Amino acid sequence: MKTLALLVAIASLVPAADDVKTHMLQNGMKVLVQEDHNIPNVAMYFFYRVGSRNERPGTTGVSHFFEHMMFNGAKKYGPKQFDNAMEKAGGNNNAYTSRDVTVYTDWFPSAALELMFDMESDRIRDLAFDPKIIESERGVVYSERRTSVDNSNFGTLYEQLGASAFTAHPYHWPVVGWPSDIEGWTMDDLKAHFKTGYAPNNCTLVIVGDTTDAQVLALAQKYLEPIPRQEPPPPVRTKEPEQRGERRVIVKKQAQLPVQMFAYHVPETKAADTTVLDVFDAILTEGHSSRLYKRMVDADQLAISVGGSLQPSLDPGLYVFTIQPRTGVELAKTEAALFEEIAKVQATPVSADELRKAKNQLLAANFREQKTIAGRAQLLGTYEVFKGDYHKLFTTEQDVEAVTAADVQRVASKYFNAENRTIATLVPASAPEVK
Repeated sequence: MKTLALLVAIASLVPAADDVKTHMLQNGMKVLVQEDHNIPNVAMYFFYRVGSRNERPGTTGVSHFFEHMMFNGAKKYGPKQFDNAMEKAGGNNNAYTSRDVTVYTDWFPSAALELMFDMESDRIRDLAFDPKIIESERGVVYSERRTSVDNSNFGTLYEQLGASAFTAHPYHWPVVGWPSDIEGWTMDDLKAHFKTGYAPNNCTLVIVGDTTDAQVLALAQKYLEPIPRQEPPPPVRTKEPEQRGERRVIVKKQAQLPVQMFAYHVPETKAADTTVLDVFDAILTEGHSSRLYKRMVDADQLAISVGGSLQPSLDPGLYVFTIQPRTGVELAKTEAALFEEIAKVQATPVSADELRKAKNQLLAANFREQKTIAGRAQLLGTYEVFKGDYHKLFTTEQDVEAVTAADVQRVASKYFNAENRTIATLVPASAPEVK
């Protein structure tokens, strides 16, 4: 009961849905504004609905490339001036690219709001396509691929897992791109991708912090609305066929320990089962009291680590378990333990206490993220893009509370079966063949 009381207290401090104001600019850009005057700062997030799913063979990785290019100069603010001007104003920024979106994140004192509108509009409207900078950034992206994939055991295995689990859908290729594609992007490829992906009508802007709705709207109309709308990226029509049998992929690589990944096809984020999958994930993998940690790390000493992940996705995606077995442990034992724990959830409803704990973990994490302006901007944009409506952020508590033990049992049985899984195993190069 103390945990529930704490959650209620935290929730009372979180702004409500009515505090969010929405605007649609004439060029099709949607703007969400939530005022918060507790600190004199602002979080400004641009969610572009363009990621690796909007690429094609030959141009993979180009969405991630623009995450770099957007900091390399435009018409008014030249190379590196975006970061320099922002830091002088006391701000900071970052960006990330996923399979579905490219997101630019700015945090700064409220006095710098107009500067940020000016700089963001400059790079959206007039990004520079300097051949020398393009070639320089091509090298940077290729180097990043070597670090995050080629020289990473987990990165290498995850890339092969996705390529095996998806045979038709664009989720088949990695966000960072295939090496030959990184080497081969043309100027026409880049300009065409930027024109559609960074169209204002393909973007949602979220602003949370020490400003007013009227001020944001005025600045958006001044700096962003004049940018002409464009045709957005073509719709992704390819649907992944139903998987009809277990797939396995083995990667041989220099490594001290093996790594195992188990992927199961699950629905897109806006589907109703996503909340149930979140509860399932918390029960099996969240924290040291989770079923898999207690069984595989503590009790049986089979693994160094075990975890699960469910990434936001616009199309049906994957739930992935990752296990790093201990030295000398047979891979068949960790695999069997995982399947046994899944089977237990399928066969027997989880207890009321375990269900309550999982719900508390999810709600506490959600409320903690909403305590900051940056966390709220991230959540508002994520819910708007992936769930189709930011209002659903404010029904999270009701949605989580509505999940029953029978729901968890149903979802475990529906998705976590042999026919629907892909298993990727990284085996140290000197180890014998996996039997």
